[in-house]
Amino acid sequence: MPGYRVQDILSRRSLVSLLAIAAVAGGASAAFAYAGGWLSPGRLQPAKIVNALEGHDGKHEGFRRAHAKGLCVVGHFDGNGQGLALSKASLFRRATTPVIGRFSLAGGVPNAGDGRVTFHSLALKFDLPQGEQWRMALNHVPVFPVATPQAFLDFQLATTPDPATGKPDPAKVQAYMAQHPETKAFADYMAKAPLPSSFANANYNSVDAFRFTNDQGQTRVVRWIFTPEAPFEELDKATLADRPRDFLFDEVAGRLAQGPLVWHLSVILPNAGDPTDDATKPWPDDRQRVEVGTLTIDRGVTEDDGPCRDVNFDPTILPAGVSPSDDPLLAARSSVYAVGYTRRTGEPAAASALATDQAFPAPAAHQPAASQPAAKESAQ
Repeated sequence: MPGYRVQDILSRRSLVSLLAIAAVAGGASAAFAYAGGWLSPGRLQPAKIVNALEGHDGKHEGFRRAHAKGLCVVGHFDGNGQGLALSKASLFRRATTPVIGRFSLAGGVPNAGDGRVTFHSLALKFDLPQGEQWRMALNHVPVFPVATPQAFLDFQLATTPDPATGKPDPAKVQAYMAQHPETKAFADYMAKAPLPSSFANANYNSVDAFRFTNDQGQTRVVRWIFTPEAPFEELDKATLADRPRDFLFDEVAGRLAQGPLVWHLSVILPNAGDPTDDATKPWPDDRQRVEVGTLTIDRGVTEDDGPCRDVNFDPTILPAGVSPSDDPLLAARSSVYAVGYTRRTGEPAAASALATDQAFPAPAAHQPAASQPAAKESAQ
């Protein structure tokens, strides 16, 4: 997608939630990256964005540059067969697919408190037959604050705190907002929209559009959404500052101790004229949806012992039957996460914030992951 405190958009963490978009790791083809301008001399390079993230929120070795604080989850997906009319992806068959994932909040500070107006995110890795994988990076909001990689970088730089004051320069932020009304609109939305009270009762959206192709060779552009069985409850924003540091992660750990959590996956079909290349623009709620299966999360475990710590949740790692749309953010997310993944897996691993939380079992000693190619690591 790396918090994004919208009601205080000039604050230190306001930018990092953009990570929900600019942070995902390698796996896009060289041709796709080239088409996005990422491999062209003189064009915007992904290392510049990673450097900007580190400059904005500090460099925390061994942690993700985006969504630094998280909890591993393990579960499965049950397809109902309905998705095969849209895509030949094996995930949509009447079968059970193992999945690992990660709940997280936007932000590049590993020990940040959960009391922030920010993205609730869920990343997933489905292990499919014949060695295929499908990785997703999902947010509880249906849109993203910026439409292009350059806008993301510009926003990072505009909101980087001044070392002398610890706050961004208001003039720089105002200049950026004047040129990017879509970011201002997103900030207004986050300030007014209800926040989920739990990771368990939030929707999780693809945000970007993708292409589905079925066995008949028919291709159409889609988005998708995971809808929880847990009833939605609103988090009181007025109480955020008084909440314990890890209250959201503690809460979902308590729920998982009582039993599995379930979401229903629906594919959203656009009408003619709905944007496919701009993640800042929502599709209307009345668009057709096709329910294609059920995600069940059975348990959670800290990253210190869990299976997600060294996974690069690049949303362009896709199975046959799914491909990127014309949204320019997808190539950026892949490229930026590739750089971030390479850096953090070459650094000493540090204990996660949740390792010291009494709601979670004490982890065994964690050995740093060996560096491996960032583009398509096996990441078990």
